[in-house]
Amino acid sequence: MSGSPRRSAPWVVAAALVAAALVAGATTAASGDGPAEDPTAAPDPSLSVSLAYEFLDARVDEFCDGAGHCLPRSYQGGFFTDLPTWDFTPSFVYDDALVVIAYTARGLPDDIRRAQAVGDTLLFVQAGDPIGDGRVRTSYEPHGIRQGRIEITGPGTFTGNQAWTGMALARLFHATGEQKYLDGALRIAEWIQTNTADMERAPYGYTGGQLENGSSLEWKSTEHNTDIAGFFTQLSQLTGDSVWADRAAIAATFVTAMQSADGRVDTGTLLDGSTVNTRPIPLDAQTWSSIATGDPRYDVSLDWTLANLIATDGQYQGASISDADVSKVWFEGSGHLALALTLRDAVGDADRVESLLSSIRLAQRDAPNGDGKGIVATSTDGLDSGFGDLYYASLHTGATAWYLLAAAGNNPFSLPVD
Repeated sequence: MSGSPRRSAPWVVAAALVAAALVAGATTAASGDGPAEDPTAAPDPSLSVSLAYEFLDARVDEFCDGAGHCLPRSYQGGFFTDLPTWDFTPSFVYDDALVVIAYTARGLPDDIRRAQAVGDTLLFVQAGDPIGDGRVRTSYEPHGIRQGRIEITGPGTFTGNQAWTGMALARLFHATGEQKYLDGALRIAEWIQTNTADMERAPYGYTGGQLENGSSLEWKSTEHNTDIAGFFTQLSQLTGDSVWADRAAIAATFVTAMQSADGRVDTGTLLDGSTVNTRPIPLDAQTWSSIATGDPRYDVSLDWTLANLIATDGQYQGASISDADVSKVWFEGSGHLALALTLRDAVGDADRVESLLSSIRLAQRDAPNGDGKGIVATSTDGLDSGFGDLYYASLHTGATAWYLLAAAGNNPFSLPVD
């Protein structure tokens, strides 16, 4: 998910951008040009994965410049495309990071080529930033990239986005050995440390980042600190510098402090940086805490999720985004819940994983606004995150990448074992 104020916040930017379209109204359109299948048969898992990669291939190849920079639009179809005057094309760096990591998970030559094309574009926008201190922004316009220029559509600098971009670059360094990717990741990590580390207000950890005007976000997010724990651990492994492991431990300790007595993990803190923010309760605080740390203390968080955050919407069943709205399935969340359960591997988890992945595959084939290849963000329009934004049944690179990672059992918070 690409965030709300307690996490990486690009969804707040997206909500502002789509508000204009809401005035005019949006329609939904069913489409699908994938291969014909028996509508009564369960989709084939191997074919489903291949088609999902084809979807990402097409998105990456759509907006490229002569220098080989490519940036995929994050959303397409339905609400984000249906109005005659509305075609929402921004590319969110969180989604771009997931695309890179999903490509490295399969690792075919064309996968690595496309992963590098996106990774090189992330380095391009980092180097060309108007402030130029190592940060990246929430989102960029792919049309600008295709013309060889940088057009920032989401100017905020949110900590979770930085960490995900850093993890993508770390993956690329691990996959290719090219030093430029590690250098870019380290620049991002230093930005995070310099601008967001909070060792004065307990529980200690990392704050939300900065707004466009340079003002700091003083709250701390569970999701951000989870991201940092994974990212900084990777840097420690790649550089051999234990300072990154020490900093990762601070972030992980913050996440632990957010776990409630009933096992759930709360969203983070309020503006004072110390008081726990208890509502709404987001899915990713449960799943990512488990995936990123591997700590068995979060097994109960996954159990809490299974009891409280599962939605049924028509033929689809899976995770919702938070306890604020469990009327619709959030397929991105179903992907990381499936991965968390795969990695936990408790009794019954294999069946739960298959149920989640089967529903995603059904959505790939049948969901409104789908194309038979990519994964839509939600089962139907209007899923309320509880953080001031809505999610729509439109094709989404991030949801597709999470599905591929879940299907492969590949952990984006960890480097692959050589």
